[in-house]
Amino acid sequence: MSLKIRLARAGSKKRPYYHIVIADVRSPRDGRFIETVGAWNPMLPKEGERVKLEEDRIKHWLGHGALPTDRVARFLDAAGLTKRDARSNPTKALPGKKAQERADAIKKAQETAAAALAAAAAAPAEEAPAA
Repeated sequence: MSLKIRLARAGSKKRPYYHIVIADVRSPRDGRFIETVGAWNPMLPKEGERVKLEEDRIKHWLGHGALPTDRVARFLDAAGLTKRDARSNPTKALPGKKAQERADAIKKAQETAAAALAAAAAAPAEEAPAA
């Protein structure tokens, strides 16, 4: 049985509150779980008691092979229970493939228009016929 330490949402609409639970990976997010080991209230200020953890129970479940989700791993890293590797995604801010193709097409059209203007300016002006 694969175990996860994850968030289960509680609270009302637009007032989130999360329980940190130990659950089987096949269970639904807010469904069946084995044990509640903490809570997270994102509505509280960052300086306050937003995250509450039962450290001894979390250590117990980590010892039994439970894997934390990314958000829970952040909480555990801040509490000093586990080490979370920093993520690096340098291509995250780049536009998608189609947007890059459109930008390249626009850039190429601007370059050809600029070259045509430069060629027209460099060519000697034709003499106007005398009337």
